Formats: sequence, structure tokens, C-alpha cells
Amino acid sequence: MTATTAAEDLIFGLTRVIDLPGLTAAGGAPLGAEDIAAIIGEADKFAREILWPNAQAADRQGSHLENGVVRTPDSYKAAYRAWIEGGWQGLAAPAEVGGIETGGQGLPQSLWMAVSELVTTGDMAFGLCPLLTIGAIEAISRFATPAQQAAWLPRMTTGEWTGTMCLTEPQAGSDLSQVRTRAEPDGTGGYRITGEKIYITYGDHDLTENTLHLILARLPDAPPGTRGISLFAAPKLLPDGRRNALRCGGLEKKMGIHASPTCVMLFEGAEAELVGEPNRGLNAMFAMMNSARLGVGVQGVAQGARAQALAEAYAGQRVQGGQPISRHPDVLRMLAEIRAITLAGRLLALEAGAALDRAHMLHDAGAEARVALLTPIVKAWCTDRGVDCANLGIQVHGGMGFVEDAGAAQVLRDARIAPIYEGTNGIQALDLVGRKLFRDGGAQMRALLEEVRAADPRLGPAVAAMTRATDWMLDRGLKDADAAQASAAAYLDAAGWTLGGWMLARAAAADTRYAPLAAFYLARLLPRAAARVEEIEAADSLLALLPAA
Repeated sequence: MTATTAAEDLIFGLTRVIDLPGLTAAGGAPLGAEDIAAIIGEADKFAREILWPNAQAADRQGSHLENGVVRTPDSYKAAYRAWIEGGWQGLAAPAEVGGIETGGQGLPQSLWMAVSELVTTGDMAFGLCPLLTIGAIEAISRFATPAQQAAWLPRMTTGEWTGTMCLTEPQAGSDLSQVRTRAEPDGTGGYRITGEKIYITYGDHDLTENTLHLILARLPDAPPGTRGISLFAAPKLLPDGRRNALRCGGLEKKMGIHASPTCVMLFEGAEAELVGEPNRGLNAMFAMMNSARLGVGVQGVAQGARAQALAEAYAGQRVQGGQPISRHPDVLRMLAEIRAITLAGRLLALEAGAALDRAHMLHDAGAEARVALLTPIVKAWCTDRGVDCANLGIQVHGGMGFVEDAGAAQVLRDARIAPIYEGTNGIQALDLVGRKLFRDGGAQMRALLEEVRAADPRLGPAVAAMTRATDWMLDRGLKDADAAQASAAAYLDAAGWTLGGWMLARAAAADTRYAPLAAFYLARLLPRAAARVEEIEAADSLLALLPAA
């Protein structure tokens, strides 16, 4: 197999596959290949020198709630200082919003996604903090008032403040219509928030002085359901230095990402400001969630990359039968699967990032539709594959993979959350079919499949299967909601395998170093797309298991 590093693959993907230099030149803010390589090189150095050496110790130490204060692992304070000093948080943040200078660098989202992959590979639990903050910056930039933007954005862009997304409640997970948190006007133009939120990533911590919480809550006269949800912002510390009436009520005891504090947050009359229009909070929050969904897809890629690095290093030095196990054909198969799937996901995420950049920089409506189509696929397919690769990584290690010292077990524990949060992968599949496919009668998907077909003749069978699946969805699925939902996950998975093959075919066309890996994927892994299409057409076998109404 071609021995390229993740950083080399990312530079190649950004410069040769999605042509970020050409895109930025067309957008009037040229970014050369050498600039991209320098930024990726520095991000790789940050991840490898600061995060990688401490990730296992941070996982073992975890975060703890002590006397009302959340303590993160010892190594995190220095790591976060280095993050701020490097200016990493503001990499893709806007330089100014409505004439307000924020301190952001305004660089492309695809470049941020590449940096995020390297950081998350170094330590997923650490990387969650910047991920939530960049989403909060996006929501505030689009929906907050100029006064709010001036007060909040400069500190968040530097990373001096962090941001959270407070949606979930004990009775309201994916169904946000059940949100009960209340927002009462305080008579001075502000609001008081009362309620409980759970699963709040970095809801409290000791890395920064202040955290800005973005909270979904209901006004007293709000209509029922999701139409009655508004968005509010409540800082941990108020402008006069007082502690706001909010606190961490406990830390979740989790399967993985132990170093990341996942908090139960209690809002006890916390002072807050309305962000955006009353009863339109989901519109603003989804700006944050869509950003986070691509970021979570990148987390799936990153865990594949970490599994790959650990497995390849172990297999290269573990001698059995007189030779390294990396030369045993079945181990080679597993290593090739991890590498090929991870590269496919990496390039597919960059393709989605490039579509986002075209939409922002070139105001390309077609690019907006493309990123909308790709977002659920990147989020779900890449995170499912991250779990698969972590599982294969353990198998490569054999018995050593099942004990914690090797680090492979941590990868699987950490990777397992990504298919669940920011909208479970089942919800992503329903979004792909119900919102994206049905909305335009399959036009965007068909156009994408034509691009895939033209890239390489070996993609033809998968494209034919996906075309058949699309026809089935638009015929049977539109008539029968249960059938559409029963087949949505298989449809998304088939799309992911097909698009992964497309990206590897493009990589091989751009550089022959990637040709053997692309050939392996197209011959051994791409047929999984057609197998998933057969599941779609067998929807009735699942529907028969539904209990009678």
C-alpha cells in the first residue's frame, strides 16, 4: 500500500482533488498550494506533538466535578493555551460581521475540516471543544444582533470563550417539540432561563474563564411544538463579573470520550438574551447543527485515521510465523480496508467542504444544494465507517487490542458516540430521503450520480444500483412513508459506498500513488453498495415485522 500520511492525503485532497487554490482564486481570496501545505503541516505538528502523547493519559484521568467545578485532564490546560496562541479557533471564522471586526481569518471551511481531522485524530475528546465553539460562532454570525455580535464574537473567535449547544432534555432527545425549558421576560429587555439540559459537551470546564451557552427554550406565550421554540444566549459569567444562575449538576458516565466533560446543565433563572426572532429558534440552531454535522462526519474519519495509525504501526513490528503480521494476507486485508475507507471518507468530507466554500464564496445555488445533499451522507456514512475501522483496528492487534494499553480499544469507545449525536444516523437517513431526495424529485442525486458515472467505468455497476434505488424510493417510498423509512438507512449507506468509490477514483486519476488503493476499494468494497440496494428492495420483509396498528 502507498505509505502516505494523513497530512499528505489532506494536502493532496485539498490541492489536487477539490482544487482549493482554484476555488479561492475564483472567490477573490487566493490561497496557494504552498499556503495550504504550511497550515496543514502546522496543524499536524500541533496534533502530534501536543495531543497524541497525552491522549491516553487524558482518557484515563477523565474530567471530574469537584466542589461545583469541572476539572479537565491535567494536560488540557497547556494544550488549550497552545490552541489559542496558534490562532486555530479563528481559522475559518469570519474576519468581520456587519462591519464588526471579529479577529477571524475567514479561511475556507474545507481547510478547517482538514485541520479538525488532524486535531480529532490526536485526541477526539479535546477536539470536541473547538467543534462546538465554531458552531456557536456560525449561529451568532448569522442571527445575533450587531450589539450581541460585538460583545461575543471577538472572544469566541480567539478561543478565550467557548460555546455550547443546549438542546437535549431528559424527555426531549430527537423530538425537540417536547422541550420544556422556560424563558421569562425580566422586564428590562432580557430573559430568565429555567430548565435542565443534558448531554452538554463542555457545558462547564476549567479551560477558559467564560462559556456562552446557546439554549433552546419556550417563551410564556409560545405556541406548542417546534414552532414555539426560541434561541437564547446565557454566559457563565455576566458582563459585570457575577456568576450567572447556571451550573453543572453532574457529569455523564460515558463509554468513551472520558476526557470531554459531558454535563447536565441546570439553568436556575439564568440571565439570557434572545438570539434571532421569537419562536424561530430552530432556524438559528440548525445553522449550528449543520456545521456540527459535517464536523462529526470528520470525527468519524479521524477515528478511522487513528485506528489506521495504531494498527499499521503494530502490524509492522509484530512478528508471527517468522514475519511481521502486516504481510499476512488477512491482516493485509484489514489494513487495506481501514486505509481505503478512511481515505474515501476523508476525500468525501473535503468534497462537502468544497461545496460549502463554493456556496459561501461564489454564491453558487447549485453548491448549496450539493452540500445539503452531502451533509447527511458525510455525517452518517463516515461515522459508521469510523466505528467499523476502529473495530478492525482492534482485530489487527488481536488480544493486545482488547486491553487498554495498546490504545486501540479507546478508539472504538470514542468513535461509538459519533453515529449517535448531532442527529442519529437513522435521522440523517430520513433527512436524506424525506427532505433532500423527495424535495426535488431526485434531481440533485441524479446529477451527482452522472458525475460519478463519468469518473471511472468501474463505478458503473454501483451507479446503476443507486439509480435503481433512487427510482424505487421515488416510486414506492413517496407512496408509502413506512417503506421509505424502512429503506432510508440502506439508501444512505449505498450512497456512501458509491461516493467513496468516486472520490478514490478521482484521487487515482490525479496521482498514480493512489491507484492500487482505489483498485482495491472498487473491486472489494464498492460491491457493498449494490448489496445495500437489495435491502432497499426488500423493505416488505421489515415492514412485515411491524405490529398491527
